[in-house]
Amino acid sequence: MLKELPTREGLMGADVDTIVKAVLGGATVGMNPSDCPVRDVLDHVGGKWSSLILLNLKAKAHRFGELKRAIPDISQRMLTQTLRDQQRDGLISRHVFPTNPPSVEYRLTDLGDSLIVTLSPLMAWAVDHHARILKARAVFEAQSD
Repeated sequence: MLKELPTREGLMGADVDTIVKAVLGGATVGMNPSDCPVRDVLDHVGGKWSSLILLNLKAKAHRFGELKRAIPDISQRMLTQTLRDQQRDGLISRHVFPTNPPSVEYRLTDLGDSLIVTLSPLMAWAVDHHARILKARAVFEAQSD
């Protein structure tokens, strides 16, 4: 028996504890964890490269090569796959221009833009706390040796 997860409207404005209980309760009581919308979305947007691509597209539309230069340590294969995943999820759009050779440009969609707005506090948190995280990692590694 599938337990229905709360709707977005039902959680908007709710406190953090209410949201966590609703999502975890819905995802664990009689529901296959793979059906959890939070898990499904974060699986794609929480990847190593996803936020970097979305941030670059927030600034402006990019061609593939421009994105590759903007994120130099991403492989061509990973960039291609991440762009396809984000396009499939409706976060970005791919525009092909009728030139010879064809020119392709990627843009953030309204859905992708709304995700950036939502991720902005997380990105700010990461910047603010990065030094503490690096210190905690160093302490952990020193204790593990």
